[in-house]
Amino acid sequence: MVAVINTGYSVRSILSYNENKVKEGVAECIGEGNYPAPAESLNQAMKLGRLLHQNALNGNVKRNSVHISLNFHPSENYSTEKLLRIAGAYMEKIGFGEQPYLVYRHDDAGHPHIHLVSIKVWHDGSRIDMQNIGKNQSEKARKEIEKEFRLVPAQGRVMEEIPFVKPAWAGRVLYGRSESKKAMSGVLNAVLLHYKYSSLSELNAVLQLYNIRADRGSEDSRIFKTGGLVYHILDKDGKATGVPIKASDFAMKPTLAFLERRYALNSSEKVFEKNRIRSAVDGALLRRDMDLEKLVSQLHKEGIDVVLRKSAGGQVYGITYVDHLAKCVLNGSALGKNYSAKGMLERCGTTTKAAEVSGDGIVPQTASQEPKETALESTLESASDGISVKVLEELFKPEWQGDYVAGKFKARRRKSRRKGAADRN
Repeated sequence: MVAVINTGYSVRSILSYNENKVKEGVAECIGEGNYPAPAESLNQAMKLGRLLHQNALNGNVKRNSVHISLNFHPSENYSTEKLLRIAGAYMEKIGFGEQPYLVYRHDDAGHPHIHLVSIKVWHDGSRIDMQNIGKNQSEKARKEIEKEFRLVPAQGRVMEEIPFVKPAWAGRVLYGRSESKKAMSGVLNAVLLHYKYSSLSELNAVLQLYNIRADRGSEDSRIFKTGGLVYHILDKDGKATGVPIKASDFAMKPTLAFLERRYALNSSEKVFEKNRIRSAVDGALLRRDMDLEKLVSQLHKEGIDVVLRKSAGGQVYGITYVDHLAKCVLNGSALGKNYSAKGMLERCGTTTKAAEVSGDGIVPQTASQEPKETALESTLESASDGISVKVLEELFKPEWQGDYVAGKFKARRRKSRRKGAADRN
């Protein structure tokens, strides 16, 4: 069993995420803890009200929601009753036994898993300290539960033996090699429900890696005006081939309305994902002779695909990062200027070309002679092969300086003389 603990600022969002999975038919609320009625008798408002009411006892706790997933080996297929017993034992062992919580079984992945939704405020209004809970209480609870319920142990198993911790990858769809609709359906199930995307262009950045594109048609087309959506298979040149399939023809119904609901769910701030991509890019650029092609290859090894948007003339005008480990899609501009298409071309600039954004595209122009690298840059570049980005950040982090000033350097304060004191003397 593998336990993953996350906290958030909105219990409403976490509950909505699980309830939307229920509406999509890929999850079920199978139980509850410390609620006045059984789960099957509760509607969404009742489930949320219980959590919000207790959270309101302490308004100072900003990050007040808890979202836990308990993941089991693909060979384990337990009954609802056993899953509830495991959930109850886990919550008890990590100190949440008296907290209100909900249990959801999810069927949208290649392995059995349940989600637990709870809060960080006690019934007396005090705050629950979750510092190092994953390393301490959760890890101890996991080992005890694996023995108690005879689960497949997570510790000691290599990554290849646990498919659910690897990035989802359904394989590229090749037109004519297999039944189109079945192959596309497998990809859509792997991508639409697992990756965080907030626009059609971000979604297509992932789908095109699998040779698929979602298409609304041109603005004057009938499909666009009626809010329709079709999915194309792409050939090796990225062009649509074969007959497109309407979104409504797939079993999961990945229509435009479905995608818009996913956009709303994925719209939260992606701080961790942004930092991971920035660190990976910065670390790769510390190496010598790093051009854009080498950067793309290096990031791919770290589970991040770089999708370049090009004009008809082959000029790069946009860049999107697809992180298969964090399952997140981000445009370069969302990460900052240095990670946009222009910024990356400049940072990876060759001695013969530079890039300048103009209108819709990036127009190449002859670059002026590049400045000589400084001694510090040369040292960093030569040392980068053996030093991680985190180590370098620590080495060049500014020292903290207090406000202490030695007495002999302090200006002497002149005593103020009261009016009339000189006359009395």
